[in-house]
Amino acid sequence: MPSYVLGFQEIDKTRHMLVGGKGFNLGELSRIEGIRVPEGFCVTTEAYKRAITYNKEFQALLDQLSALKLEDRERIREISGKIRKVIEEVEIPPDITEEVAGYLTKLGEKHAYAVRSSATAEDLPLTSFAGQHDTYLNIVGKEAILRHIRKCWASLFTERAVIYRMQNGFDHRKVYLSVVIQRMVFPQASGILFTADPVTSNRKVLSIDASFGLGEALVSGLVSADNYKVREGRIIEKTVSTKKLAVYALKEGGTEEREIEPDWQNRQTLTDEQILQLERIGRKIEAHFACPQDIEWCLFEDAFYIVQSRPITTLYPIPDVNDGKNRVYMSFGHQQMMTDAIKPLGISFLRFLSDNVPLVCAGGRLFIDLTHDLASPIGRRIVLSMMRKHEPLMHNAILSLMKRKDFMKSLPCSKRVYSMRTEGLSWALLIEAIKIYRRNDVSIIQNLISESEKSIRDFQQRIANVSGDELFAFILQDQHQLKKMLYDPRSYGAIMVGLYAANWLNQKMEKWLGEKNVADTLSQSVSNNVTSEMGLALLDVSDVVRQYPAVLEYFDHAKDETFFEDLAQLEGGDAVIKALRAYLKKYGMRCPGEIDITKPRWIEQPTALIPMILNNIKNFEPNARNVKFEQGRLKAEQKEQELLSRLEQLPGGKRKAKKTKKMISVLRNFIGYREYPKYAFIKRYYIYKQALLKEAERLVEKGVIREKEDIYYLSFEELREAVRTNRLDYSIITRRKEEYEVYEKLTPPRILTSEGECIVGEYNTDNIPAGALAGIPVSSGIVEGRARVILKMEDANNIEDGDILVTAFTDPSWTPLFVSVKGLVTEVGGLMTHGSVIAREYGLPAVVGVDNATKLIKDGQRIRVNGTEGYVELL
Repeated sequence: MPSYVLGFQEIDKTRHMLVGGKGFNLGELSRIEGIRVPEGFCVTTEAYKRAITYNKEFQALLDQLSALKLEDRERIREISGKIRKVIEEVEIPPDITEEVAGYLTKLGEKHAYAVRSSATAEDLPLTSFAGQHDTYLNIVGKEAILRHIRKCWASLFTERAVIYRMQNGFDHRKVYLSVVIQRMVFPQASGILFTADPVTSNRKVLSIDASFGLGEALVSGLVSADNYKVREGRIIEKTVSTKKLAVYALKEGGTEEREIEPDWQNRQTLTDEQILQLERIGRKIEAHFACPQDIEWCLFEDAFYIVQSRPITTLYPIPDVNDGKNRVYMSFGHQQMMTDAIKPLGISFLRFLSDNVPLVCAGGRLFIDLTHDLASPIGRRIVLSMMRKHEPLMHNAILSLMKRKDFMKSLPCSKRVYSMRTEGLSWALLIEAIKIYRRNDVSIIQNLISESEKSIRDFQQRIANVSGDELFAFILQDQHQLKKMLYDPRSYGAIMVGLYAANWLNQKMEKWLGEKNVADTLSQSVSNNVTSEMGLALLDVSDVVRQYPAVLEYFDHAKDETFFEDLAQLEGGDAVIKALRAYLKKYGMRCPGEIDITKPRWIEQPTALIPMILNNIKNFEPNARNVKFEQGRLKAEQKEQELLSRLEQLPGGKRKAKKTKKMISVLRNFIGYREYPKYAFIKRYYIYKQALLKEAERLVEKGVIREKEDIYYLSFEELREAVRTNRLDYSIITRRKEEYEVYEKLTPPRILTSEGECIVGEYNTDNIPAGALAGIPVSSGIVEGRARVILKMEDANNIEDGDILVTAFTDPSWTPLFVSVKGLVTEVGGLMTHGSVIAREYGLPAVVGVDNATKLIKDGQRIRVNGTEGYVELL
């Protein structure tokens, strides 16, 4: 027989789905020794199901609701309102009513109770439905309680709850509601306790909000609560607020607001002794649930009662390094301009490339352990100098951390990440860079590219003949060759020379001529920039497509699975196929988030190129590639002549002009190569991926995995073992798919400590207009236009001439979109990240590192981007 009512003491892990998150947590709390929980019981989800399952009107309305999408807000409001009305009028079966009455008799029917919703999708470790369903306080009498049980059931279909489920992928039919009936406590004070600081995420700092009366005043925002921060038995911060109002219970039922007496308005709600007592209670509850908790408490007759505890779902996970020492972690993704979650196989390959760097994983992202660098005065200087231009917000975050002397002294010393022993950094590199600078011969770049392309061709031929365990050994062996090429002193030296020339020109021209960032213009339309060439090459493909109306019509509903077969049936299809295949042969291994080997490449999803092709056709005349490149080249040439002419008028002008001419030549010969090494390793990664997917197909045939993409959720070594043994515990893949869905929704911090604290860097905003958004100026110029806030490349349609791209981050795959916009704003980036380099070459004013740009700037809003000074104005 189903359980319709359960007392708190009867609730254990086997009954989680019967009582929902809130009910389950109260059952757990009731069993913790020394924790006081007001008595109560749960009307289970079986009672809810029994009451509504056979209600035809309810089922018909639920069918209608399930067919709606998020954008159907009016219909959601209308249908959910009708469902609530049906539930509030439903008859509770007599046997359930009797069980409720029996528990009320045991606890005292004349007492007042809190009647609270507890959904099965509520208070999960990774998703909180807190505040989505209703709670009713101070309810007295059996009939009133039964009426409010129905009200709680109905709150499962408030508009906010329905939308929250849709946003988080929960099926309305699979979320049920239990109702908690809990004896009311009439407190002198109440509040919320977080066992991790909700502002900084520091797990060692406990935060308490406290106010007089019932907690409803605090939760509803009626009063400003006191806030106390406690760390390891010591109160480290107190904020005592003015509390003019409080909510109190009425004897006859319900609640009322009352003014607090003037003498009490500025009093500390809890004594210091009570604050520390509450900290001990919080840590005890946290230890029981084994994760940070959000706890509701109340103080009655100088004793603390706990009325709820739930996991804090907003904290970014901490790397699993339990050595008891303080550590500092720097986001690898912010450096690589890809802050999305990465699947396990992708993480394995990134570790191979950086096997001399201490990388740790948290929340599906990689972090560099900077602890030993920051413990060293020399290490700190190196890190700060690297971050200053690469990622200034990270630089500023590290600076703010360095002001905490006690924390810095606690960092353990050992081998640093960044030194002249670091892979790629050596005296040989400096010597090679000097040679390259002196020769100033563009054939150096051409030779490096030729060697790399030959190596890739040879490798592709050799890998075709290996399989099974031999393939994995072959890939590991090739990683050494790949790293050798990536860290070749000639290759690194060429990049350094280009950067040196840009830096020299910017510094000297500002000093001698008072002109900022001249290298931005001088580096337009340079040679050997494989990424900017990729964007321009798609203009040629677009010129082919624009000639054939049937192809353009097909692009509206094209499918990746049959893309080329469908094109072959259309007039002009063969010409388009030829142009696209040539483009994909050179650039098809690219895609958004390409450092994750598991991401779908353009060659695997050619329809990803369609929005960019259509934008090109709409915004450009035929032959735009040559026109655009030539415009950039002429602009750079004119800027060179202008600078040299002005320099010659200065004291010592001929010498200055001669040196500047040499530097411009060095810049244009070498700055474009900055983009090639990443292109080469991404090309190699795609070859690895193709080979591994062949092994995955064999695993599918043998029933080891269900679909070939399952291998993305295994590490390299786990996949190797599965191929070797033809065995795998599939629950590993299931669990990791669920984890990845959660990780995708997280925003990784730039700097994270082992205590879980997310360190935030800020800009100096003194010299920018009021209300403007600060960032890093990376490509000179000022442009006004319509903001197009785009988070995914597939949404990049309908871009108009003059639009400004606003996005979280860009990597080389976004480059074809750059040709259609007039400016760039990103949340992540620095002076030498890919988006910045290409923005300069295309002459787009750009500001990067604008925190929360995609939230603060609305799609369609008119904005002004100042790429010279580094700010964005909202017009």
